[in-house]
Amino acid sequence: MLTEISRKRTETGTKTKDIVTMSKKKIVVLTGAGMSAESGLSTFRATGGLWEQHRIEDVATPEGWHKNPGLVLEFYNQRRKQLITALPNAGHLALAALEKDFEVEIITQNVDDLHERAGSSKVLHLHGELTKVRSTGPGAEVFELSPDQYTTHLGDKCPKGYQLRPHIVWFGEAVPEIDNAIHITGQADVFVVIGTSLNVYPAAGLLHYVPRTAPVFLIDPNEVIAPQPHIAVIKKGASEGMKELTELLKAYR
Repeated sequence: MLTEISRKRTETGTKTKDIVTMSKKKIVVLTGAGMSAESGLSTFRATGGLWEQHRIEDVATPEGWHKNPGLVLEFYNQRRKQLITALPNAGHLALAALEKDFEVEIITQNVDDLHERAGSSKVLHLHGELTKVRSTGPGAEVFELSPDQYTTHLGDKCPKGYQLRPHIVWFGEAVPEIDNAIHITGQADVFVVIGTSLNVYPAAGLLHYVPRTAPVFLIDPNEVIAPQPHIAVIKKGASEGMKELTELLKAYR
């Protein structure tokens, strides 16, 4: 089914012809930690509030940073080391493949770059990016880390002389990209949620901005209480769930 057809006439001597431009349906996807779990990247929701044996309060809050910045920097150095060896899973690849038939925009709570490495062209990171750092000074400038130097330490400073910190939105901090995420969500023809418990706000609140006409799919192997009754639940992991969803989406082309 086509969402829009625009016709343009061009003059070629005495003849005219119609040029038909077809726009693709837009799928907006919200992904969480479960999306990358199959790639071997740890989640903390399943480990009692621990992340690689660290308390979240110690490594993912402003208070933890002020208390022990060296510990925080080393924690994220280890996460980058883990990311280097991780590969996009079949779920990531299936999302990228959807771009053949749909316009796809991904809003991710994940700080890894597996969506990009899988080939997805439009990815908005709500909670920051592991491969980047930012200044603790005014302006909070963001810098891309070189692939051959994925570590930061105390004393590593931005050009203005301020200590660099992980480019991560920690618990208790504002989410700068949430307004952009709301705008993208409001344009969805189909909305998909993958691998998130829908307990982390403001990301979970994006469901309130999905157009009423847009079907909503939720992929997660865990028991997730869907906040809205019309959500279609696929109780599978990211890879198997995307196989099923890809078949279902054929009806929306």
